[in-house]
Order: sequence, then structure tokens, then C-alpha cells
Amino acid sequence: MISSLSNSKVKHIRKLKDKRYRRDTGEYYIEGIRIFGEAVQNNADIQTIIYAPELLTSEFCYQLINSFAHTDRVIQVSKEVFQSISKKENPQGIGAILKQDWIDLNEIIIGNVGIWLALDSVQDPGNLGTILRTSDAVGVETIIMLDNSSDPYDISSIRASMGSIFNHKLVRCNFGEFEKWIRSNKLSVIGTSDSAESDYCRYEYPQQVILLMGSEKQGLQKKHFELCQDVVKIPMVGRSDSLNLSVATSIVLYEMFNQRRCKIE
Repeated sequence: MISSLSNSKVKHIRKLKDKRYRRDTGEYYIEGIRIFGEAVQNNADIQTIIYAPELLTSEFCYQLINSFAHTDRVIQVSKEVFQSISKKENPQGIGAILKQDWIDLNEIIIGNVGIWLALDSVQDPGNLGTILRTSDAVGVETIIMLDNSSDPYDISSIRASMGSIFNHKLVRCNFGEFEKWIRSNKLSVIGTSDSAESDYCRYEYPQQVILLMGSEKQGLQKKHFELCQDVVKIPMVGRSDSLNLSVATSIVLYEMFNQRRCKIE
């Protein structure tokens, strides 16, 4: 059992809270019974399991840990050590280090039917995690992260995704690479704007479509609109002049999903 707060493995876990360190190592940290269970059941690439017997009371987790007993990937830590690496007030005593899972743009399989999501400069990891969760619900397999977007492997994003992080193919690229890929594959890109003429729920979306969403503060920029085949708006009648990014994204994704579902039925 590791009981030293200065242990090198413990220091490594703490440093995984830093975005740059996560990117350099290609690893990330998860914590909690539910998210750990989701990781194991979805065959995520688990590098190390960390648990504190003084805190962990879940028989379910112990069964999952035992399935790794033949490996050297399980370490015990004291209650104090686990509390020092946890971001929760009342930690459940289970965490893990995982390998990040990115694919290249050219690895995306383009069929006759599909919805993809591209996000440019999303700043809030909680928003990003919520978007991942909704995207999973409507069957979006691939999320394309453009330029300086928040890290989907941030622990706040993972928590908000409720395990959906394990069900997506993630791409990281700059806008120039994205634009080239769009044009070479002749894909339709739809954006959103409050000044658009088309109502999001009256617009007929193509069978192959990419929803492109911008940052929380700026939304889509000129270069984005130039790439869009069309732009839709979400009408509002109250005094608010904007919606939360994750809410707006969810609304349009569900309309795309609903149109596709109705055609199948």
C-alpha cells in the first residue's frame, strides 16, 4: 500500500489534472464508482487502477478490480493519499489512469448516412461533457475538436459526460485541416446563428451532415460561415438573447436525430 504523499505514482496522478501534462503523456485520470464501471465495461484502455480500501465499499468495484488481479496495473493507496489526489468532497476510493483515444480525420468512416459534430474553441469542460452525453444519445459517433477547444479528457468533462466519453471517436485538428477534409469528401456543414433565416426545426437536414458549433462567447466566426452549406436559428421569445452552448447543440442534434428516426419509422 502506498501511504506517502510524495510517491512518484501519486505525483503523476496529481499532474494529470493539468491539460498540458495530459497532452504530453497521452493519459488521463477518472474517479468514482460509476465512471470506473463504465470504463471497464466499455473496454477503455486502463493503464492503472488506484483504490483505497478504507474508502471503497462497493462490491461491484471490487469484482471489477479482481478481474485485473493477474496484472500489475492495480495499486492500493491509503485514505490520506487518495484524498490528496481526489477532486471530490467525499471520494469513493476508486480511480484509474487511462490512455487517451484519438483518431485521425482520415480514419473517419463516411457512409451514406451519418451525423458528425465539430466543435470550435469550446472553453467550458462541463459544457463539452454535456455535449458528449447528448451526442451519444442521438448516435453521433465522432466528435471533431477544432483548434483551442477544451480537453474532453478534463475530469470535469468526463464527469459531465456520464461515461459517454468511452462511446465516441475523438478527432483533434486545426480548422485548415478540417476545411480540407470537408471539401475533399463533399460533406454538408450546418451552423447556427440568431440571424439565420431558416428555423432549425423546419429545415430538412441532409443524410450526411456535420453540425458545426462555435465557442460560448463568440459562436461561429466568418471562416466558419463560409464553410457552411446552410445556417439555422433557434427561435426565442423571452428576454434572453442566447442559449447555453450545450443546450443549443442538444436542441439541433435532437432535431437531426428526430428527422432521421421519423424517416426510418
